[in-house]
Amino acid sequence: MADSIMSRAATMEIPINSNGDSRTIPEDDGLEQAAKAQWSLDEKDLQQVMVSGPNLNETSIVSGGYGGTAEGIIPTSSIKGPAIRFNADFPPRRIPAPGQDLRMKARGVNIVPSHSAASRIASQSAIISGPNMHQAGTAEEATRGVAVEKLDFMRKWGLNTYKCTKQMISERFGRGSRTVDLELEAQIEVLRDTKRKYENVLRLARALTNHFYSMVQTQHALGDTFADLSQKSPELRDEFGYNAETQKLLCKNGETLLGAINFFVSSINTLVNKTMEDTLLTIKKYEDARLEYDAYRADLEELNLGPRDAVTMARIEAAQQQYQVQKDKYERLRNDVTIKLKFLEENKVKVMHKQLLLFHNAISAYFAGNQQQLEQTLKQFNIKLKPPGADKPSWLEEQ
Repeated sequence: MADSIMSRAATMEIPINSNGDSRTIPEDDGLEQAAKAQWSLDEKDLQQVMVSGPNLNETSIVSGGYGGTAEGIIPTSSIKGPAIRFNADFPPRRIPAPGQDLRMKARGVNIVPSHSAASRIASQSAIISGPNMHQAGTAEEATRGVAVEKLDFMRKWGLNTYKCTKQMISERFGRGSRTVDLELEAQIEVLRDTKRKYENVLRLARALTNHFYSMVQTQHALGDTFADLSQKSPELRDEFGYNAETQKLLCKNGETLLGAINFFVSSINTLVNKTMEDTLLTIKKYEDARLEYDAYRADLEELNLGPRDAVTMARIEAAQQQYQVQKDKYERLRNDVTIKLKFLEENKVKVMHKQLLLFHNAISAYFAGNQQQLEQTLKQFNIKLKPPGADKPSWLEEQ
């Protein structure tokens, strides 16, 4: 029977009507019915499948091939099995059974949870977390304290700057009063004028050193040239030789004089740019303290002229305390300036007496041609000349 069906299916013709559509073949009814039965589930049945799993009682299995009949449909109501339930809240991962790890399960090892171990781990976590929380709280309090301190410092600085700026503007426009120490102000002005004059002396002495150094180098080169010509000119050997010796002697004395002038310049530079500058820095602090003192004094006087209620009295008391602090600071710096000016004057006289004597003796001995007196002057002031090339770094230092 199967052979006859297959031969019939192989030799049958498919008639086509005038519209180009194929006529209905009775043998395809079974395939169409099977397809309709297979896809007869509507949206409701699909939702039921998604919620409660597929119902095998409502499905069927088609047995047969192309050209089969409806008798090939086998009902599956006799197939029993558990329904597949879909849980939307179930996470898309595997969760091992309680007390069992996936890796241990794969190895065939079952681990039973221990309540004592869990309690011990919990207690250790509590012990560790306690100090950490305390440290975190301490660090947070320290950070907050630093922030509050900086904010308070900025507030005080802003208030102090405002008062000092107000006092300075009032003084420049002639509307405010300032504290003046006539004797101290005169000494400060003398010091500033002296510093300007000494800076000019220092500038000129450096210029003299540079020019004289160039002259000594020229004399040295000229002496070498004369010595070379004395060897190459037999008829003028004595004349070139005399001039070569003279230039070398002048070059040697010039280097000795350069040592004395350099020592003079170094001492004047220390006096001007270190000793005097340090005193002027203290004077600058004194002037700032004087401005702050006058600013808080003017603020206190302005409060005393106002009404005397409870709030104003509290402000007057606070202003009085600040005024006293600024007054003490001003008087302390004024005493420091007075002492430094006194010591600076003594030091200036001592240093300049020694340096001016050195400069005079060295210049006189050099231009008088007294080499012994020039050398004696350097020994008197403990001046040691550096050998030629001493300023250059050694071969090891260059490497």
